Amino acid sequence: MPIAIGYFPVALTFGLLAKTTGLSIVEATAMSIFVYAGASQYVSLTLISKGVDPFVIVLNTFILNIRHFLMSASLNEKTEAAPKWMKGLFAFWVTDETFSVLATRKEERIPMSFGFGVNLIAYSSWCIFTAVGHSIGANLPAFLQAAMSIALYAMFIGLLVPSMRGNRKVLALAAIAAAINCIFYLTEILSTGWAIIVSALASALLVELIYLRYEKKKRITT
Repeated sequence: MPIAIGYFPVALTFGLLAKTTGLSIVEATAMSIFVYAGASQYVSLTLISKGVDPFVIVLNTFILNIRHFLMSASLNEKTEAAPKWMKGLFAFWVTDETFSVLATRKEERIPMSFGFGVNLIAYSSWCIFTAVGHSIGANLPAFLQAAMSIALYAMFIGLLVPSMRGNRKVLALAAIAAAINCIFYLTEILSTGWAIIVSALASALLVELIYLRYEKKKRITT
């Protein structure tokens, strides 16, 4: 239930922003139903508004959510035996928040009924409040709908800042990715969608190489 409550404002804002982007209530709700990836859905709205190629949007979503492979694989070892189709459906509903709840359970094996309960409550909240947000947005004045776009940047700052606190690696990742993306934006070498993807991958690769070299040098000196 706390996860469902936490999803309420974010899903509501997504619905509002989807309305301002030009998506119908069916399209916005379908995105939450079939994609169900908060940060990626927000990024997709920006890319859709800029007319980015759909393939780039799909690729960007894949890269942003690649961590779900690891989370699902980890939970697969902790949950009780079940048919593959059930495990597949369960994996689709796993998010960062539900993973945190399930992964910290003390039981040796997590009952599938408990896992589905956690996931379904969170999933229902996200989908329902996306539709509610879009419906509310349809009745808001145009200037207020446009002002809601600031919520997109506020959400990403809210996600990024706590991760950067006390973690130089995350800080370096964010700073380098931002710098590379600025170069692409100013030079117009790449379109918006590809610039985001290349910036994220280049930053991750560069930071990882720096840290590997640092760890190697540290082992040699010790």
